[in-house]
Amino acid sequence: MRITRIAAAAAAVTLALGLAACGKEGTPAPSTNDGASSGAPTSDACTSSGTTFTPATGVAITGSPTFDKIKTAGKVVIGVKFDQPNLGYKDAAGKRCGFDIEIAQLIASKLGIDPAKIEYKEIASANRETAIKGGEVDYYVGTYSITDKRKADVAFAGPYFIAAQDLLVRKDDTSITGSASLKGKKVCSATGSTPIQRVRDQKLTEDSNIVEFKTYSECVSQLLDKKVDAVTTDDAILKGFAAQAPSQLKVVGKPFTDPTTGKAYPEKYGIGLPHDDKALRDFVNASIEAAYGDGTWQKIYDGTLGKSGSAGSPPPLEKY
Repeated sequence: MRITRIAAAAAAVTLALGLAACGKEGTPAPSTNDGASSGAPTSDACTSSGTTFTPATGVAITGSPTFDKIKTAGKVVIGVKFDQPNLGYKDAAGKRCGFDIEIAQLIASKLGIDPAKIEYKEIASANRETAIKGGEVDYYVGTYSITDKRKADVAFAGPYFIAAQDLLVRKDDTSITGSASLKGKKVCSATGSTPIQRVRDQKLTEDSNIVEFKTYSECVSQLLDKKVDAVTTDDAILKGFAAQAPSQLKVVGKPFTDPTTGKAYPEKYGIGLPHDDKALRDFVNASIEAAYGDGTWQKIYDGTLGKSGSAGSPPPLEKY
C-alpha cells in the first residue's frame, strides 16, 4: 500500500524540497493514487474551501508605500509556496489552493484586489526576506514563522496560525499517542530537519529507528507501506497530507513539548511585509481579525487543513 510519489503531470514541476518553518524550504507536492489504496487521492486537482473573496471598494491606507504601489499597478504580487498539500499548492493544471493561498486571497480582497489579479511568485524560504526587502513581492504567505531574527529584516502581521511539532500515523494505529510513545517505533522526517533532530536529541526512539529522506512524500509513502510508524514535522504540514488520505492517515494531535518547561514548541505563521510599512501591517492585522470575527478564517481552515479531521481555531494576534 503506497501513495505514488508524484503524479506524472506534476513531476514536471521543479520542486524546492525540504522543510518550511523549521529551517529548510518547501515540502513535496502531493501525490496521486495508483489504485492500491482506496483512501488516497486519485488526482492532484486543487479544491478550495468555497469561500468567496469579493474585492473591497474605496480602500485607502494612508502612509503605505506598498499599498500605493499595489493600487497603481492594479494587482498584488504575493510570495507563496507551491508544493505543500492543502497549504500552498499548485496542481498540474496550474490552479493554486490551500489554507495559505486562501489567506493570501483574503488579504488581497481586503486591499481591493480581485483574486484573479493576484500575481503569485514562488519564493524559496531562504530568499523570503530578500524578496520582501527588494520589493519583488508585496507580501508573503507560506508557513512563514515569525522570529525575532526575521523581524530585523521584515515585518509580520498575525500570527494567523500557530503550528507545533506533531506526528502523522496510520489511521488504525492506536499505539502512538504522542512523543512519549515512540520508543521502538520507526520515525521519519526530512533529512537534517529540526523535528527529527529533536527526536534524536531527546532520545524519543532508538537511533536505529530514525529514518530520514529528502522529502516528506517519501516519508508518507514509507508510512503507508508500513515501513515506518510515524512522520514528524509541523502539524500544519502533516494535516495537509492527512487531508489527502483521511481514511488512511491521521495527525495524533499532541504537540511535542519542551521537557524543561512543559510547553509546546510553537511555529507562529505570519504574513511577511516590508519592514517599515506599519500602516500596511496594521491594515492586514485588522483584516485577519475581521476574518476571525465573521467566521471566514474558520471556513477557510475547515475547507483546507480541516479536511484532515483535526480541529483548528484562530490564534491571538501579536500586534506591534
